Amino acid sequence: MAVAELSPAYTKTTRLHSSQLSLCSSRIPDHRHRSLRLVPRHRNCKITCSVAPNQVEAPVAVQADGPNSKSDCYGVFCLTYDLKAEEETKTWKKLITVSVSGAAGMISNHLLFKLASGEVFGPDQPIALKLLGSERSFQALEGVAMELEDSLYPLLREVRIGIDPYEVHQDAEWALLIGAKPRGPGMERADLLDINGQIFAAQGKALNAVASRNVKVIVVGNPCNTNALICMKNAPNIPAKNFHALTRLDENRAKCQLALKAGVFYDKVSNVTIWGNHSTTQVPDFLNARIDGLPVKEVIKDHKWLEEEFTVKVQKRGGVLIQKWGRSSAASTAVSIVDAIKSLITPTPKGDWFSSGVYTNGNPYGIAEDIVFSMPCRSKGDGDYELVKDVIFDDYLRKRISKTEAELLAEKRCVAHLTGEGIGFCDLPEDTMLPGEM
Repeated sequence: MAVAELSPAYTKTTRLHSSQLSLCSSRIPDHRHRSLRLVPRHRNCKITCSVAPNQVEAPVAVQADGPNSKSDCYGVFCLTYDLKAEEETKTWKKLITVSVSGAAGMISNHLLFKLASGEVFGPDQPIALKLLGSERSFQALEGVAMELEDSLYPLLREVRIGIDPYEVHQDAEWALLIGAKPRGPGMERADLLDINGQIFAAQGKALNAVASRNVKVIVVGNPCNTNALICMKNAPNIPAKNFHALTRLDENRAKCQLALKAGVFYDKVSNVTIWGNHSTTQVPDFLNARIDGLPVKEVIKDHKWLEEEFTVKVQKRGGVLIQKWGRSSAASTAVSIVDAIKSLITPTPKGDWFSSGVYTNGNPYGIAEDIVFSMPCRSKGDGDYELVKDVIFDDYLRKRISKTEAELLAEKRCVAHLTGEGIGFCDLPEDTMLPGEM
């Protein structure tokens, strides 16, 4: 357990009881700017707790002076660690900062604890979480922060909560953009593109202003491909290659269906690509996929099933899940975000690849440039990727790819006013659904 940093007048440290730490919070007039952070050792801090002063078993640090002092921390994250504890963690890597929008939602409720536990970035990687919500969700954000506090994750060194993206994305090295408005009854797809596009234009501007220059951005909020394009266009100082639209859940779903049909476990399925848009025009590629090292079409002889039932199952899996479960996928989406991050920070197994919605400029497949399109990628584990060149196409695959490409080009025209490319004009080929929409 952490201990409070003492002023020089004290000669020893005394541990605080955990029940007295869990409710510590600063008293500031505007609750929206409350945040959680680890105080650097060279600074003192003032800790104000909800317990009475005479109940605190250790003296607290003196208040810092000067214009840079802040009393905006929350609970255990206000406290520094004693020298012995710091010695024990000297082999840890440098702290990384991850910002998450929509942090009070169901997907984040699964994801944040995976991030804090070390499951994603590793058991020696300390992490700072910066959580973005809204006015309406701020109390829920506080609840999330309390749960993170009560989970006692050693790697979780800093947490902030807020509603201002310019504050939350400050110095972010990874930005996971989950928050978006769901499509309501009677809402046209064009309306959804505009409403959520404005959200992601604002996110892009904030990232451009305050995030790390090499921040990696994964857009989850739908329609994620075009939202990623909008975000990217509003962040010209960040490399376009750093923006990803999440299609990993679609890839995972495709692997599941192929494994079930072939009667094998998931780990035997590789080289699965989702081409195109995260909508019902997406193309799960069975032509290049492999099962136990063999081409799928050599293992699964029912080619009609591959072309018809398999493709539709993957495209509409989210909608079927809603019918069964009564809500959209959250846990599996969180898992796919973890998978997407791991694919970028872990070398891709030799001969394999993974799917991600990325910028098409310079792609080797003849796909239209200047859109975000899911394609097969490989990584050396440095956070970067390269597009796979050794893929094959047939007429069936080309035809399907052309359809999803046309949809994304139409979406791009529809949000031109949000990407700085003129007046938006919507001529969507059809009102296709997102996976999971009813």
